Amino acid sequence: MTTDWRAVRVDEIRSLINRAEPDVVEEAKWRKASNPDGVPTFSLDGLICTVETYKDKVKVTFHKGASLDDPDGLFDSAATGVRRVIDLYEGDDLAADAFMALIRQAAAVNRK
Repeated sequence: MTTDWRAVRVDEIRSLINRAEPDVVEEAKWRKASNPDGVPTFSLDGLICTVETYKDKVKVTFHKGASLDDPDGLFDSAATGVRRVIDLYEGDDLAADAFMALIRQAAAVNRK
C-alpha cells in the first residue's frame, strides 16, 4: 500500500466501513509481486467490497453494486454488469453518510 494521499483515503474508507458495519471482516487477498500487500476486501455474510489503489485514484468496487440504491450518485455512471465502482481522485470528497448507507445496503443484500 502507498504512503501518500491514497493511504490516507484507504484508512478513511476502512473507518467508514467499520462504522457502518462493525462486524465486517477485512482480509488482504490476491497478493502478488507487484502488490505484496494484496487487495483489502471487506466481507459480512459474503463479499461487500474491495479497495484498490492505482497511480491516480482509489477504487472501491462493490461486488453486488447493481442491486444497491444509490440516491446520492456515488457510483460511477459508466458501470455495467453486477459490480459498481466509486473512483476517488486526490481531493475528491466522499459523502460519508451516503457511503455508509451503501455499505449497510450491501451487507443487507448478502443476508438475503
